[in-house]
Amino acid sequence: MILLDKDILTEIENCRNEMILLAMETSFSNTKVLEISTKLDQLLNEYELNK
Repeated sequence: MILLDKDILTEIENCRNEMILLAMETSFSNTKVLEISTKLDQLLNEYELNK
């Protein structure tokens, strides 16, 4: 999935916010938080590769 810079930056920010909010409600070791963190890592890697 190749997104435009603006789109991927928006997706990164949304993912980061979702992860932080969920971690505040649960814990940083929550399974869903870890899944979102992995997705965020993938988005950040994709952004770096397409710079």
